[in-house]
Amino acid sequence: MNGLAVEALSWSAAEKSIVDAVTFAVEPGEFVGIVGPNGSGKSTLLRMIYRVLRPASGRVVVGSGDVWALSARHAAMRTAVVAQERPGEFYFTDRELVAMGRNPHKSMFSLDNSADTGIIETAMRNTGIGHLATRRFAALSGGEKQRVLMARALAQQAAFLVLDEPTNHLDIRYQLELLGLVRSLGITTLAALHDLNLAARYCHRIVVLKDGRIAAAGAPREVLTAEIIEDVYRVAAEVSETNGYLRIGFEALPGGT
Repeated sequence: MNGLAVEALSWSAAEKSIVDAVTFAVEPGEFVGIVGPNGSGKSTLLRMIYRVLRPASGRVVVGSGDVWALSARHAAMRTAVVAQERPGEFYFTDRELVAMGRNPHKSMFSLDNSADTGIIETAMRNTGIGHLATRRFAALSGGEKQRVLMARALAQQAAFLVLDEPTNHLDIRYQLELLGLVRSLGITTLAALHDLNLAARYCHRIVVLKDGRIAAAGAPREVLTAEIIEDVYRVAAEVSETNGYLRIGFEALPGGT
């Protein structure tokens, strides 16, 4: 089983609860989105899942084991991450950076074999960065960097993928292509997303956070309703459907409340 179970996960800072007893599951092959306004706890929740912040309480189980009981190498074999923070490997070429995704599967100082090479090239081709192979990461645009980091995560071939705002810095074309690729690959995926229309289009299920707690969870049509959006985001919303996809429009509430 390559699913995820988040069990009563909590974390606080300066005596303020940031994530409060959050519980949900991602089934094998599902693409689940985490949405909510700024400060709702999305990134903090993901950081506990990919082992940057140790939970104050609760468990994160990927497959059959608690991720915090694993070694860093074995955790990386199970979970690949595209985080908001930029890596420091500025002097590497893009291909070298993508190839780092293979490190958890290899012994120290071992060279890429033909299987590694094929995996790296496929990841770069699928993310549309083959032409950037010899470029330096530091010289790329924000959108190009995001696609390189996505390629590295795919090259890792982990059972579970965590994405924290993966469409940041991407133009509309690449937003659609990237999320469409993730959905098509069938990798068990949890993604924090800012754009509700993208979440509605590509996620099998959505978890809505408000003040560190789950406000709603379910299929997009069940949770992206005008009532829930108004309650969580404090905006007026109009939800319609076109060609099988939800369309969500927003307006400020009267009086700015």
